[in-house]
Amino acid sequence: MIERYSRPAMKAIWTDQNKFEKWLDVEKAVCRAWADEGVIPKEALPEIEKSYVDFEVMDKAFQRTRHDVTAFLEGVSSTIGPESRFIHLGLTSNDVWDTSTSLQLVEASGLLIDGANALVEVLSQKAFEYKDTLMMGRTHGVHAEPTTFGLKMAMWTDEMKRNVARLEQARSIVSVGKISGAVGTHATVPPSVETATCEHLGLDVAPVSTQIIQRDRHAEFVTTIAIVAASLEKFATEIRHLQRTEVREAEEPFSEGQTGSSAMPHKRNPELSERVCGLARLIRGHAVTSLENVALWHERDISHSSAERLVLPDSCLALDYILAIFTEVMSDLRVYPERMMHNVEMTKGLVFSQRVMLSLIEKGLSRDDAYKITQNNAMQVWDSDKNFRELLQDDSEVAKHLSSQELADLFDYGYYTRYVDEILERSGALADR
Repeated sequence: MIERYSRPAMKAIWTDQNKFEKWLDVEKAVCRAWADEGVIPKEALPEIEKSYVDFEVMDKAFQRTRHDVTAFLEGVSSTIGPESRFIHLGLTSNDVWDTSTSLQLVEASGLLIDGANALVEVLSQKAFEYKDTLMMGRTHGVHAEPTTFGLKMAMWTDEMKRNVARLEQARSIVSVGKISGAVGTHATVPPSVETATCEHLGLDVAPVSTQIIQRDRHAEFVTTIAIVAASLEKFATEIRHLQRTEVREAEEPFSEGQTGSSAMPHKRNPELSERVCGLARLIRGHAVTSLENVALWHERDISHSSAERLVLPDSCLALDYILAIFTEVMSDLRVYPERMMHNVEMTKGLVFSQRVMLSLIEKGLSRDDAYKITQNNAMQVWDSDKNFRELLQDDSEVAKHLSSQELADLFDYGYYTRYVDEILERSGALADR
C-alpha cells in the first residue's frame, strides 16, 4: 500500500522487520516446546532466546538461496553458536510462515475492530443528536416518505455493530497456527509440540493442516474486510449524494484554507467520501483474489504466496485507513436541518399520498378506487406544480369521504416519526445516551 493510505500502527504490523521478528517468535516457541519434550537440552534455550535476525547476513543469503526462510535461518544462526542446530528442527517453511502470518492477522484485526468500534460510537452519537431531524426518505432516488437523519444514523450504527461482530469472527478464524511438518502428518514434529507452541503464541491449533493452513480461513478474513468496506462505501455514497448542490442536506468538513479545485475556487467536494468508495473497490478486488487462493494443488502449491504478499497487508491497510477517514467525516459532518425541511416540502405534500389513500380505504373505498383517486391528484402536482392538499380539498370524490379537518389531520409529519425513539431504543443506538 502506498504511504498516502497507510496509517503508522497498521503499517508497522506489515513491515518486513515485524514479519521476521514474528518468524523468530515462532522458532523460539517451537524450541521451548522441544525442550519440554526433552529433545532440546534446556541449557541451550538461553542462547536461542538471545538470538536475533542479522538482516545483512539474511540479505546476502537470499541473493544466493532465493528462498526467504532459508535466508532467514542463516540470518538467525549467525547470531548464536552451536545451538543454532536446534532452530527449525522438524519444521517446514510454512510452519513458520503461516503461523507468523496468523499472528500478524490477529494483531491487524485488533486495530480494525478498534477502528470499527470508534465509528460505531460516532454514529450512535449522531443517531441520538439528530433523531428528530426530519428529512426526506428516498427510494430509487425519488422522494418517498419522511424519515429522520437520526434514524439513518441508527441504521448505520446497527450495520457497523454487525461489522464489528464479523471482524471478531474473522479474527477467530485466522487465530490458528500449524506446526505439523511438510504435509501435515506430524512425521517430524509431534502434535504435542504444535499444541505447546500455539499455546505460547496465543493461537489455537489448526485441527488438520497440510503444508499450510487452509486458505478458506484467509478468504473469510479478506471477504469480511470487503463487507466492512462495502458498508463504508454505502455510507460514503450517501454523504456524496446529500452533498450534491441541489440537495445539500449534509456536507463533509471543509477547513479554512482547504481547496476543492485548482480551476474553480468555489468548489467544496466530498473528496474523503469519494476516497472511501475508491479504496472499497480495491478491497473487493482483493476479496476475489483471496477466494482464488483457496483452491491449491494437493497438499499445497505456492500460487497463493505472491498474491497474499499484496492482498493481506493491503486489505488491512486500506480498511484501517477508510475506517479512520470516514470516522473523521462523520465526527465533523455538517448537517443542514433547514435544507432537509426545504427538500421535504419541495413536492408540495406528495409525501402524504399513502396516508391519504389508506384513509380513503378506512372510509370504505376499495383499494383500487382509493389508489386511483389519490394518484389522479398526485399526478397533477407533478405536472402542474399545484399543492397536493389543496387539490384533494377541491376533489368532490375525496370530499364525500373526508372532511376538511380529517384531511388536514393527515398532513402531519409526526405520523412518520412517532416510532423513532422505539426503533433507536431497539437498535441500541440510545444506549448510554
